[in-house]
Amino acid sequence: MRVVLAEDSVLLREGLIRLFDAVDMEVVAAVGDAEGLLRAAEEHRPELVVTDVRMPPTHTDEGLRAALVLRRRLPGLAVLVLSQYVEERYAAQLLASAATGGVGYLLKDRVADVAEFFDALRRVAAGGTALDPEVVAQLLLRGHSDPLERLTPREHEVLQLMAEGRSNAGIGQALVLSEGAVGKHIGNIFAKLDLAPAEGDHRRVLAVLQFLKIRSLP
Repeated sequence: MRVVLAEDSVLLREGLIRLFDAVDMEVVAAVGDAEGLLRAAEEHRPELVVTDVRMPPTHTDEGLRAALVLRRRLPGLAVLVLSQYVEERYAAQLLASAATGGVGYLLKDRVADVAEFFDALRRVAAGGTALDPEVVAQLLLRGHSDPLERLTPREHEVLQLMAEGRSNAGIGQALVLSEGAVGKHIGNIFAKLDLAPAEGDHRRVLAVLQFLKIRSLP
């Protein structure tokens, strides 16, 4: 897997490069600002971009905005955004582009758990989502939309774990359910949220967007 990495902290950037090398992920470019990220992604056409939210020169949202531009320019590009803190607005903007999957938003602290971090990377690269549990918790404080009231408490639990990017096996392990039972719950969730199969749509991601009320955010 070919990766473009954008991180202005030299120490963290070099550490991530070593981590990627250890699992045979090729870092084709490692840059320290958003302009460099845009140029490198256009040149190398990677499968995955990993970027900090806050980048020079203003250290506000340059990395995130660059990621959103690349999602539009390079269909199919997977993007994992790293942030020092939970920033709801930035997470919402990224997830609003996630109808076809392939996005993640993690706190930088998660990098310390190498196995968890690479599990998230692989999910995002495979077209899924990976949301930090802290991000999920903050977004949930915004409340639920009406269709979610149709879900049972167990279906809410399943959907919350889906929002964190868990696989069916991971959800089953967390809730002590068989994968078959998890699949049935997810099928019920899709039906209750009126998410019929459609070419080009990732129903799992669309369900999560409804759960986090992303569509109603500015």
